[in-house]
Amino acid sequence: MSFLSYLGIETSVIHANLNSTDLINLAIETDKSASIADSGALIVYSGAKTGRSPKDKRIVLEQSTKDNINWGDVNQPIDPSCFEQSKKNAIDFLNSCNEVYVVDGFAVWDEEIRIKIRIICTRAYHALYMYNMLIRPTEQELASFGKPDYVIYNVGETAADLSIKGITSTTSIQISFEQKEILIFGTEYAGEMKKAIFSLLNYIMPLENKLSMHCSANESSDGNVSLFFGLSGTGKTTLSADATRRLIGDDEHIWSENGISNIEGGCYAKVINLELEKEPEIYKAIKKGTVLENVVFDVNSKKVDYTNKTITENTRAAYPIEFIQNAKNPCVAGHPNNIIFLTCDAFGVLPPISRLNAEQAKYHFISGYTAKVAGTEMGVTEPVATFSSCFGAAFMVWESSVYANLLADKIKQHNTKVWLINTGWVGGGYGVGNRIDLAYTRAIIAAIHGNQFEDIVFTRFEFFDIEIPTFCPNVPTNILNPIEAWPDANAYIQQAKKLKDLFDKNSLK
Repeated sequence: MSFLSYLGIETSVIHANLNSTDLINLAIETDKSASIADSGALIVYSGAKTGRSPKDKRIVLEQSTKDNINWGDVNQPIDPSCFEQSKKNAIDFLNSCNEVYVVDGFAVWDEEIRIKIRIICTRAYHALYMYNMLIRPTEQELASFGKPDYVIYNVGETAADLSIKGITSTTSIQISFEQKEILIFGTEYAGEMKKAIFSLLNYIMPLENKLSMHCSANESSDGNVSLFFGLSGTGKTTLSADATRRLIGDDEHIWSENGISNIEGGCYAKVINLELEKEPEIYKAIKKGTVLENVVFDVNSKKVDYTNKTITENTRAAYPIEFIQNAKNPCVAGHPNNIIFLTCDAFGVLPPISRLNAEQAKYHFISGYTAKVAGTEMGVTEPVATFSSCFGAAFMVWESSVYANLLADKIKQHNTKVWLINTGWVGGGYGVGNRIDLAYTRAIIAAIHGNQFEDIVFTRFEFFDIEIPTFCPNVPTNILNPIEAWPDANAYIQQAKKLKDLFDKNSLK
């Protein structure tokens, strides 16, 4: 009998809780796709899937939880009997393997609310990935780990059974909150494990009046905490990676009565076009122990070409958070002093900085707005508005108002200041105006952290009923009010009305 017998798993070789070096060696031995980069990092490939498969996520329709779930395109139901059939298939597959890997670890740094996670997988690279991404137990904690709170069966090497009702693809991610189990079929993209854990925390934390958040967080030397929310391309990673402040975490956090706690023990950073000069913290973190996923490299020199998008633009590095030089360990902090919503407004409408009250914060949190520049295949240059509630709609389980109300309550309770920062265009939309200089955005963030807006006069920005400052150190005054930065005020007004209409339509969904 194995220590997984209680799950029905009797695979003859079980690699349980190996260290980073042993997992790297096993990856090289057992995975034909694995190589070692010149930096010492493990290079691996996830196969056909190089990103998440959100349309293939299913939540088990259970009596105890069904009335809490925001059912729809994001949270699609599957019957308990179908989940059990899938689980049997997963266990049968694991028993057919010559060897499997087990990783035990914690999610959430705050010891009062952390949960125990067990990963069962079939690739050494997946084990190393989760060894990096979970909070690593001490030897004593491992010895007394016992049975986990949640188990993830990652059988991504085998396809989901299309004959099972509710499964519409060979890829399937299934979450049971009652059984406290997660199944992954038909995808070897490692990020599915990370986001499955985030999804389950997004369900259980609001039950305890705790807010789970898709954001990064950092802290000054004197304990001033900031949270950064933003969709891809808004600058969340770049702006939260500040050499003068300690990184609490780069992606997922809990706000509880104790303050802020990182959910993860590692970082999963995009590395497309990575450069030492622009993102030194991430670049230096890529070394022995790091997983490099789907990158292209020179077979002779083993040097990675971070500009190469041949496999995917979603190239990634997964490493323990202590690989970041200024990371705070343990990754916990007090209640946030500032919350920063980042948007890249390619319409050129929103001001570079505006101040929000609690109700306005709820509105913009639920909106989760950014605007991406459209592709040029058909000659289209008009920006495309993107709305993702709570800045992470794909991972939210309750109605967005549940998270927004929690956020507003905590903002009021702790007198947290909230700011909306536009890192997009000014003086005109994409193709007319200019992208706001990164140096100006950094100056705005520095002014926020330095409490330099305390004595500054703010004026009302009518289109979104928010307040904008009349002055910011090291930022040109003529860009603070966007209408003044446009050469044609009437053109700005028309663009602003158009964007507000998009917000209004989104809020009615």
